[in-house]
Amino acid sequence: MTISIQDFSEIDLRVAEIKAVEEHPNADKLLVLKIDTGDGEKQLVAGIKNHYSAEELVGRKIIVINNLAPVVLRGVESQGMLLAARDDDKVVLLTTEKDVKPGSRVQ
Repeated sequence: MTISIQDFSEIDLRVAEIKAVEEHPNADKLLVLKIDTGDGEKQLVAGIKNHYSAEELVGRKIIVINNLAPVVLRGVESQGMLLAARDDDKVVLLTTEKDVKPGSRVQ
């Protein structure tokens, strides 16, 4: 499947800072992340518990889809999606090369 440049331009990719991480109350492989997107705090549910600890995540800058419609995952609302690469069983979060402020747009 291919998408047009217009479709791609509608995706709002932003730098976000992870402020807090909690266990998901209803899922073993999910974490609940509180993130700063520059224009306020959002909550993400992410399937990265087997790859990252809460201590590794807090304070980290990540790339998120900022304008994704909210969904409820196993009873908890997720207000966006983080981006990660998967190589076999390894999951690596997408981040920035240099320090940039939360809310910076990825182009």
